[in-house]
Amino acid sequence: MEFLLEPNVAYLILLSGVLLGLMAIVTPGTGLFEIGAVFCLALAGYAVYNLSFNWWALVILVLSIIPFVHAIQKPKRELYLGFSILLLVIGSVFMFAVDGWKPAVNPFIALVTSGLLSVFLWIVVRKTVQAAGVRPVHDLAALNGLSGEARSIVHEEGSVFVAGEMWSAKSDQAIPAGSSIRVVRREGFILVVEKIVS
Repeated sequence: MEFLLEPNVAYLILLSGVLLGLMAIVTPGTGLFEIGAVFCLALAGYAVYNLSFNWWALVILVLSIIPFVHAIQKPKRELYLGFSILLLVIGSVFMFAVDGWKPAVNPFIALVTSGLLSVFLWIVVRKTVQAAGVRPVHDLAALNGLSGEARSIVHEEGSVFVAGEMWSAKSDQAIPAGSSIRVVRREGFILVVEKIVS
């Protein structure tokens, strides 16, 4: 495990752990991001324990989570996401120290990986938050009150055309095929309809 004590390797593992941890916050429940984050952060913890590091950089790294969580809770908060990415980059670059404050990480590696991480987080987190806020295409509750047409006789069962789709339907009273109908409520995937009297 001596290769983990190379600051550049430790830096890359730390960034991977933080990235996986942030992805776990954005898409909870998959388990893969969480396991990967724990594994990478455990390896990075071993490096932090054995290498010289800056406490203030560790604090900045941990503080980067606060604006990140704030950014994903409500849409259109790109400023918080940008601030979180900035804290993440500063904290991770200065984490491993030489002479007290000078970063031990190769500047080229730090620049390239931080840039890629920033772009990745900016795009992925913004798109994930946008996708989470989109109304489902098949919002069944939106069918209530819509009108359509009976395609067969509807009583105990039948078929209606509503919102561009065929649905199974039933009604309290018999409705002839071709009649205009209105959705009263939904029982599972069966629409309860009534005849529109013109």
